[in-house]
Amino acid sequence: MGDSKQGPKLQLLQPVKIGDLDLPNRVVLAPLTRARCTPSKNPLDGKNTIPNDLMAEYYEQRASGGLIITEATAISELGSGWLNAPHIRTKEEVAGWKKVVDRVHKRNGHVFLQLWHMGRQAHSSFHPSTNDSVSASAIKIKGGNAKNIKGENVEWETPRALTVDEIKATVQDYRKAAELCKEAGFDGVEIHSANGYLIDQFLQSSTNKRTDQYGGSQENRIRFLKEVFEAVSKVYPAGRIGFRVSPNGAYGDMGSEDNDEMFRFVAQEMDKYKPAYMHVMDGLGFGYHGKCPVVRVADLKKYFSGPIICNVGLTKGVAEGMLRSGAADLACFGRLYMSNPDLVERFANDWPLEKEAPYETWWQPTGPKGYTDWPTYTPKKE
Repeated sequence: MGDSKQGPKLQLLQPVKIGDLDLPNRVVLAPLTRARCTPSKNPLDGKNTIPNDLMAEYYEQRASGGLIITEATAISELGSGWLNAPHIRTKEEVAGWKKVVDRVHKRNGHVFLQLWHMGRQAHSSFHPSTNDSVSASAIKIKGGNAKNIKGENVEWETPRALTVDEIKATVQDYRKAAELCKEAGFDGVEIHSANGYLIDQFLQSSTNKRTDQYGGSQENRIRFLKEVFEAVSKVYPAGRIGFRVSPNGAYGDMGSEDNDEMFRFVAQEMDKYKPAYMHVMDGLGFGYHGKCPVVRVADLKKYFSGPIICNVGLTKGVAEGMLRSGAADLACFGRLYMSNPDLVERFANDWPLEKEAPYETWWQPTGPKGYTDWPTYTPKKE
């Protein structure tokens, strides 16, 4: 990597510190749902939520990035809703994740697990204990369709608003999941508060119509995220906990007229905890709701003093520019990293990039195809 005249000059390849971790570069593997747990005949038997050897290989292949963030991982039955996506709830799942962590650490990598509760985006068929789905308020998603436990397209359900006692119990679910992450050896965790999942449903005014201490004002709508962070920080120090937001995203029927104001407030309030980082999906490639001005990482930088990760649709050049401008401190890559497991080395040596992974391999049970079968680059001998 040091042989390249261009490589050492790239800001993307310079070391950076998050919390007490010294990262060798600023390239981050995005948390990508790939649904590669081993499919099971009975999808409720708990076997298709265990990380497997194929997944361990996938993460090991990409371990030269400064930080690896795992795919979103369900913290509870009620928080789950994606077929063949991993959980972090049982000793078998912990053992599976430990294999992943060990493989990444073998290559001197750093890996955080992304803690996930889908809220109203999860279909009730994934929840045999309750047979319902939940959210901040009883507001149904408009447009598109849900997927049930059989993988079939079905109509979205109207979620049930969580009671205060259930919110408190969910906070403890996050803490318990963090404890299991610690047991598996993860260097830290990322709290998924983006993309229209449960915490985002509390943050945004379009999905949170509560009249209790968890709804209405900005202070009330952020309360759930803060309580989750505080609970997780009883397991990991704040400098090992990141959080992710998507102020511009339309995914999950999201977007609120006051997001520009709300997410400045979120940045400012969460900064008080001194977290590892704030991960911002500010790019518009994931859909833009258009209900308020675009929120950029540069805007949030004024309110958040810690490291900021930028994300969505980044190229090497755009990411480098964002880091050089000071708008962000690290850059997250998803699709590029899918098809280029040696992305850091390709950036460093200015090697060509593989074409994007075909859509049908993103989260379908195609096994290694489009997942672990991407080649590393071999320079031609002169």
